[in-house]
Amino acid sequence: MNIILFGPNGSGKGTQGSLLKEKYQLAHIETGGIFRENIGKGTELGKKAKEYMDRGDLVPDEITIPMVLETLKAHAQDGWLLDGFPRNPAQAEKLWEALQKSDMKLDYVVEILLSRKTAKERIMGRRICAQDPNHPNNIFIEAIKPQGEACRVCGGALSARSDDQNEQAIDKRHNIYYDEKSGTLASAYFFKDLAAQGKTKYIELDGAGNIAEVKEKLLAELK
Repeated sequence: MNIILFGPNGSGKGTQGSLLKEKYQLAHIETGGIFRENIGKGTELGKKAKEYMDRGDLVPDEITIPMVLETLKAHAQDGWLLDGFPRNPAQAEKLWEALQKSDMKLDYVVEILLSRKTAKERIMGRRICAQDPNHPNNIFIEAIKPQGEACRVCGGALSARSDDQNEQAIDKRHNIYYDEKSGTLASAYFFKDLAAQGKTKYIELDGAGNIAEVKEKLLAELK
């Protein structure tokens, strides 16, 4: 099974991706990891990518796409979950063309729907437990609200990550994601159009529910 996963920061995309990876034994592929692996191994594409990254420039598609494709090919037998790419419609079109040339099927495209306001609140509402960072606490989600200033699970002290409180950084990431003309949502809609033509399957999930609810709906669609 091959899947592309879309969702804004704060939508629970990472959590659902991890659940899918575990259930279906998929390779969870992120562009950041692809860059690090290729640079670490000293591949030709990795060397070229590093030149751009060292200058603080974006790595061009003619390097990124082949790098992504090689990684997808390496996991073609067991299946993959692609997360964080593509980020614009041009990348989406080039990726689709590359998949077709490689005779690689794209089974599902999953979009987790969540309003920008809710996504931002979820990010800014996250609290980290000093006893166990895996204890879920969020001041804006009723089901996992802390006990005042204490962890709802163990009563430990809570703190907020500095990057979760950086509204400017959050808005910048969301500006890219929610852009329906040239951003990440535009790339998702490229695949939505392909699904309307019967070339893949497009799943829209309401991300406003809790983790278990979203997971249950997602698994029901992946048949």
